Amino acid sequence: MKALNEMKLSFDSRSSNEAFARTAVGSFIAQLDPTVAELSDIKTAVSEAVTNCVVHAYGDSIGKISINVKIIDSNTVSIRIRDTGVGIENVKQAMEPLYTTSPDDERAGLGFAVMQSFTDGVRVNSKVGKGTTVTLLKRIACRVNNG
Repeated sequence: MKALNEMKLSFDSRSSNEAFARTAVGSFIAQLDPTVAELSDIKTAVSEAVTNCVVHAYGDSIGKISINVKIIDSNTVSIRIRDTGVGIENVKQAMEPLYTTSPDDERAGLGFAVMQSFTDGVRVNSKVGKGTTVTLLKRIACRVNNG
């Protein structure tokens, strides 16, 4: 599937870069003229995915997070967030609401549930010791220009 437009970025897995990622993705998809709610949904989902990388993929070490955003058609965006951290042993279990691998760190275990509620699709691929890729799909409502 050929993208109409595409953006790639890579940054360190520092919590201070979560806002950068969310803002960069939001700025890129602004060309689709999303509503404030749609933009907020996307930024929230990206924030959750990046936070998962920072907290779970690398633990106390610093690794790389990469984001690839593709505008697939006039109203659909695909956002792929990838780390090369520890990976997820059981993706199905990890996607269950309230499941967390860090119960002592006051983690709610709602990251994937939040991503699912704010997007039109979430796909997770992971290999233990190799990392995780989360792909978010979001459709932007088409608005008719009567100008």
